[in-house]
Amino acid sequence: MIATKILDETAPLEAVILGTAESLGGVPSLENTYDPKSREHVLDGTFPLEADLILEMDEVEKVLIKYGVEVYRPSLIADYNQVFARDIAIVLGDKMIVPPVTEMRRKEVEGIQYIVDEVDEVLYPADHERMEGGDVMPWKEYLFVGYSGEADFEEYQVARTNEAGVGFLRRNFPECKLRAFELKKSDEVARDNALHLDCCFQPVGEDKVVVYEGGFKNTEDIDFIINFFGEKNVFKIDQEEMYNMNSNFFSISPKVVISEKSFTRLNDQFKKWGLSVEEVNYNETAKMEGLLRCSTMPLRRTYE
Repeated sequence: MIATKILDETAPLEAVILGTAESLGGVPSLENTYDPKSREHVLDGTFPLEADLILEMDEVEKVLIKYGVEVYRPSLIADYNQVFARDIAIVLGDKMIVPPVTEMRRKEVEGIQYIVDEVDEVLYPADHERMEGGDVMPWKEYLFVGYSGEADFEEYQVARTNEAGVGFLRRNFPECKLRAFELKKSDEVARDNALHLDCCFQPVGEDKVVVYEGGFKNTEDIDFIINFFGEKNVFKIDQEEMYNMNSNFFSISPKVVISEKSFTRLNDQFKKWGLSVEEVNYNETAKMEGLLRCSTMPLRRTYE
């Protein structure tokens, strides 16, 4: 059996699923893209090459192994995008959730089925209880969730977590203080789209947070974040930094974070906060509107 335990975003990492770019399937058709940034790069002829993505993900795997992390990779599905492992499974506490993700991605779970089969307790939300892992973020006694209201969920392809999904999490994890944030969505303009919560918000270290205020529909949610973490612990990124996925780093521990090497302003802030930054090349992966948190799905962290 595979033991699971996740209570937050930064406790020392023991085991993780890292997606794979092998057998990616080439450049998708416009009809088969499921976010505006991927569509943008398909139209521009700059969609990432499989070989470049493999190199980037292998670099991350080497960093994880360097810190003694047990790394699982999905079983290959031929000609299918399996880069973003975060969305297709969620570990909260000692339970795993296998959610009903967007229809275009549902086959992805086949690649991690061998892991799911080894987990003691797995929850399967009903088909109408929609969520993806990029929207679900445990933080100690809290559970932060990005979602779309009913009207937006029906209108936008990029709306991935709905109110019914939030309700599922609230019922099944009553020990968590659940705080849901309604996100801004756009199927056409990547700079106006917060695809998931981790595209505009993520805690780091013991008590710090990175946030793009423009990703949230409601100002009271921004006020909550600033009050919760404390203004001196909040690092605000701008729209261009959000577009480049600055909030989508990944924590190995409260002291170590993996980040894209081009994020100089962010990485400098991490260092000012006393964090060790493992800088990697992940710019090609970012073209698909996801980055380091999106391509990693933690199974177990250490808690005393």
